[in-house]
Amino acid sequence: MGFNPVLGVFYHWLGGLASASCYLPFRGIKRWSWETYWLVQGTFSWILAPSLIASLLVPNVSAILQAAPASSVFYAYFWGCMWGVGGLTCGLSIRYLGFALGYPIVLGLCTVFGTLMPPVFSGTMGEILRENSGHVILLGLGVCVVGILFSGFAGRSKENELTESEKQETVREFHYGRGLAVAILSGIMSACFAYGLAAGKPIGEIARRELLAHGASDIWQNLPVLIVVMLGGFTTNFLWCIILLVRNRSARQYLGQPARELGQNILVTKASTPIAGEPGFDFHAAPRLAGSVMLLNYAFAALAGIIWYFQFFFYSMGQTKMGKYDFSSWTLHMASIMIFATIIGIFLKEWRGTSARTRGLVAGGLLFLVLSTVVVGYGNYMKGREDSSQSASSAAQNR
Repeated sequence: MGFNPVLGVFYHWLGGLASASCYLPFRGIKRWSWETYWLVQGTFSWILAPSLIASLLVPNVSAILQAAPASSVFYAYFWGCMWGVGGLTCGLSIRYLGFALGYPIVLGLCTVFGTLMPPVFSGTMGEILRENSGHVILLGLGVCVVGILFSGFAGRSKENELTESEKQETVREFHYGRGLAVAILSGIMSACFAYGLAAGKPIGEIARRELLAHGASDIWQNLPVLIVVMLGGFTTNFLWCIILLVRNRSARQYLGQPARELGQNILVTKASTPIAGEPGFDFHAAPRLAGSVMLLNYAFAALAGIIWYFQFFFYSMGQTKMGKYDFSSWTLHMASIMIFATIIGIFLKEWRGTSARTRGLVAGGLLFLVLSTVVVGYGNYMKGREDSSQSASSAAQNR
């Protein structure tokens, strides 16, 4: 495995960019409810893209998965299912708390649990706490959490600058107690993706041997693991989407017909567009979506799914470069998502018109998040140096 933490951090940044930008194509979708487009993007991001790309880059993927220990496959899938619950409840926490308050809570808990629990499960936390490199990586984790908190404070400050009517428009169903409980659940469950990757390491080792036997780079060794973990995530999301498609009768949207009941989930681009479920709505008089609009809806949903997958495509590459303490990849991933989400928000002028205090908090959050990736990367570099020194010392004693 080629140890190169600088390159690993770069790959994680690419993954963060993909994660932060994958929702942009949803802006082009017209008159589809959430469950309609979410199932399309999920099919591409959690089923088609992982299977196709792994098959192209890793030889004998099916044989690798069949040869993997059953326990490894099961737990990778199980934790993927649990991660799916975290993703679904994340949207609910934002519904009750708003993005500015709900998202930092979810992301902060996800960062801490997703980084620390895998080494706790594997019994390596004691070693991490004894070594200077481990201390530096944990410091980087702390800096990352501070950056997330700054971003949360910035969002809260922005909300405080809104009028009461604007606040009501932003969070119509604000409920602090219920929202906090859901946010905590979501943050803990969202970290399960990291547990799934850790459980799938035996799969990655088999893939690594297969790649090296074919003279290929072992940088792709974790791609078969993604197939299993994402299948678990797809299972949870698929079941929930099917429930909503039946309950809201929104499956007809796949054929261009309006749903009978859409609640607040529909994407509308023009105020004049009739919405199912609103007073005075005539279902039979509602226009069908034009074929070109339908094609674009499918294309935008598929594009969002493919971009979403690439966050973990690059994550899997970066993880192979981080050395023995690759558990720190989760911190790098979370920090990178927040970095590029903040940058994209700036380009979309989401912070335009806010106070100097709010913009200062945004800048502070961005600074701490970038610093955290540098600190974590340096901690992994230190670990590589420590292991090299120990190997050289052992070799000298054996002569």
